[in-house]
Amino acid sequence: DHRYKAGDAVPLYANKVGPFHNPSETYRYFDLPFCSPDKVIIEKKEALGEVLNGDRLVSAPYKLDFLVDKDSEVICKKRMTKEEVAKFRDAVSKDYYFQMYYDDLPIWGFLGKVDKEGKLDPSEYKYYLYKHIHFDILYNKDRVIEINVRTDPSSMVDITEDKEVDVDFMYSAKWKETDIPFEKRMDKYSQSSSLPHHLEIHWFSIINSCVTVLLLTGFLATILMRVLKNDFVKYTHDEETAEEQEETGWKYIHGDVFRFPKCKSLLAAALGSG
Repeated sequence: DHRYKAGDAVPLYANKVGPFHNPSETYRYFDLPFCSPDKVIIEKKEALGEVLNGDRLVSAPYKLDFLVDKDSEVICKKRMTKEEVAKFRDAVSKDYYFQMYYDDLPIWGFLGKVDKEGKLDPSEYKYYLYKHIHFDILYNKDRVIEINVRTDPSSMVDITEDKEVDVDFMYSAKWKETDIPFEKRMDKYSQSSSLPHHLEIHWFSIINSCVTVLLLTGFLATILMRVLKNDFVKYTHDEETAEEQEETGWKYIHGDVFRFPKCKSLLAAALGSG
């Protein structure tokens, strides 16, 4: 019923990550080498709608208990290998975002940022990974109304070079009261979306689909014309001869439709009396 008491655990699930400019391309949250305080990752039992939507809900590493503020809480300390650094750098370069669900409310945020200021050559770009996430949560009495996530630009780690890096992943949570009723908490998401309004048009996919449809239509038309061609010729050029010939194939249909069954009077009486 989405009602909680102070200190109650509120469900938080990590869903997926992917490039911001291509929402259809998504991956599991832990496909990227995030650290988790628990070794076991628990997958949520998904409803049919979540499965069709492509959700991959797993337990998130953050604990946001109801009305419990947290300040710079450390999830875990991790030494990232060169391969893990390269994975995060590739994700940051493609503007990867993450998505989570807190009490069934969606949350979006970016993994890091690329510093291009004053640099013309892409090889001079600097790549940073956010290591501190702030959760701002609004509540009304005993219910969660809204949650927003923001990253701390002063708390980043440089992942530009392929070398091992020590990272302390942290998070903070701040609760504030609001007078927005629970019934209207989803209005915010119906009015706006975090997804880009100007999506890239995938011309190759569109052309590929059109060509496939045209080819299939052509194959079907060819097969039908070859099957029916002889019959069309017979009916057009020599109708009398065609009538005298024994009917075969699809032409049996019209004969079956208008042919009386045996004992038609008995059948009509039985049907008429129910």
